[in-house]
Amino acid sequence: MTTVRQIQITFDCAAPGRVARFWCEVLGYVPGPGTEGETAWSACVDPTGAGPRFYFQRVPEGKVAKNRVHVDVRAGTGLVGAERLAVLLGERDRLVALGATCLQVLEADEENESCIVMQDVEGNEFCLD
Repeated sequence: MTTVRQIQITFDCAAPGRVARFWCEVLGYVPGPGTEGETAWSACVDPTGAGPRFYFQRVPEGKVAKNRVHVDVRAGTGLVGAERLAVLLGERDRLVALGATCLQVLEADEENESCIVMQDVEGNEFCLD
């Protein structure tokens, strides 16, 4: 039998505290213990303990290519059509006010529901879906 393990999602970044504060706001997380101020690392955690820990580590190089893995923020779960798109657009606007960038709004078609491609404050791609 396989043992279920907790996971952590790690981001390389230039300003760990800034990126951690952004993701805390996106997800409703709180700063992890020992992550006050701008240090070489920072973290944010789900206050309920259900979600994975997000860890941010300072690296000297900047982001140069598209992410191979990205976070999907499930803002429209269970919704379809115009109702789903309206919720996603509202969340997009909230996150843009926090410093995110909207790259593309993908409206529903015959195969897929709507989603929105975004970037966080350091250009890491994520989707609202």
